[in-house]
Amino acid sequence: MAKKVKARLSTVYEVKGDKLERKRQTCPKCGKGVFLAQHKDRAYCGKCGYTEFKK
Repeated sequence: MAKKVKARLSTVYEVKGDKLERKRQTCPKCGKGVFLAQHKDRAYCGKCGYTEFKK
């Protein structure tokens, strides 16, 4: 079984003043807190399988 790699917080969030800003797109099915993985030709949710293809 493959070892799961956790994303670093610095790659997912950016601090602007007093607020945190999300850098990555969130999954519309799973809601906030579940980010889409960015691939060359698509964005993919590893939790539910939602996929958006890039043009």
